[in-house]
Amino acid sequence: MANLMDIIGALMQSEPSKSTNSRLQNAVGAGGPASGSVLDNLLGGSGIGDALSGMLGGGQGGAGIGDMLSGVLNEAGQAVGGNQNLALGGLGALIGSLLGGGSGSVKGAVGGGVMAVLGALALSALKGTQQEAQEVPLGLREPTSPAETKQLENQAGLIFKAMINAAKADGQIDQGEAQRIAGKLEEAGLDQQGRNFVLAEMNKPMDTEAMIAAAKGNPQLAAQLYAASLLAIEVNTPAERTYLQNLANGLGLEPQAVANLESVLGVK
Repeated sequence: MANLMDIIGALMQSEPSKSTNSRLQNAVGAGGPASGSVLDNLLGGSGIGDALSGMLGGGQGGAGIGDMLSGVLNEAGQAVGGNQNLALGGLGALIGSLLGGGSGSVKGAVGGGVMAVLGALALSALKGTQQEAQEVPLGLREPTSPAETKQLENQAGLIFKAMINAAKADGQIDQGEAQRIAGKLEEAGLDQQGRNFVLAEMNKPMDTEAMIAAAKGNPQLAAQLYAASLLAIEVNTPAERTYLQNLANGLGLEPQAVANLESVLGVK
């Protein structure tokens, strides 16, 4: 079966809610104002920065990656001893997917890009609160040991569960919607076993308690789980709003951190 990074990448490409792409675009600043050279600096002058700036419509010196993400990445790079220690390889695939250039061949890279963006969102949302992060989260930085690699895999599993649980917030996912998502997952290149896994998870009863328990005492992970939940649903029904409020309370997130996440992702 595909690994969880592949599954997260494919699930994001399946657009579980109508607003998934637009919220991710808000997070990465697609088309927003920023320095056109920031990506080259972040990616070690590899030329990927120019390519991404071009995808975002700006080219060198034009529109590029968003102010929130670029600022967080600069600070994170300094904190981990250089941008080469950040997990930035999937950002290009993610942005290409958002702008219509994604394909099954980059599904895993898209998942890595999602994990990096969620890590950046968590750092940004917690900044200035009493829960401000003291280290760069996994997903945004590269694992440095087998234990951290395993930890990142576990984190990806929780993020996947957060998205699936949120999708069930206003009732069980109906078969028509499940089949639509399955078709999109196939288009994104997810194998049959992976698609079956996603559909099986959709059919299970909602269970947030284990997810909340796993994030206890870890505001960074809590913020990532909340952000992933916002990416999975429209937030346009009372049931969804109640679910998110209960989730934020259960995760122990400060109200300001919640408001920061919703603002950056464009949730109204």
